[in-house]
Amino acid sequence: MGFFSNILEKLGMTDAAAATASATATAPVAPAASPAPATSPVAAAPAAPVVNPIAMVDVVALLTEKAAKHPEKLNWKTSIVDLLKLLGLDSSLAARKELAKELYCPDDKMADSAQMNMWLHKNVLGHIAANGGNIPKELL
Repeated sequence: MGFFSNILEKLGMTDAAAATASATATAPVAPAASPAPATSPVAAAPAAPVVNPIAMVDVVALLTEKAAKHPEKLNWKTSIVDLLKLLGLDSSLAARKELAKELYCPDDKMADSAQMNMWLHKNVLGHIAANGGNIPKELL
């Protein structure tokens, strides 16, 4: 992912996202069955699947701390613009549209920037949670 991966990077979640991606991309494949020689003392055991648990990141604490130090009063809990500003990312309409396309925002929401922003905020937080961030249910 492009823009969303920048969000994960700013949250210190790139290792968790990379581990998840590599675990799903490199799932072990069982070797093809071939007749083993009768004199073979040891049969090869199939490789166990690699499980990389997602490391939880305390996103709420991290963003709350950043917001306290930020010169502007930003409400990252309800505003995608404020969330992006807090992370030091481009919060322009063009950037938000790019992010919305990346996350497959429905066309009807893309036509109205307010609806797109609300959809985008909820989905960005949902994707952060899916990548190991502790986002409270009331924000999702």
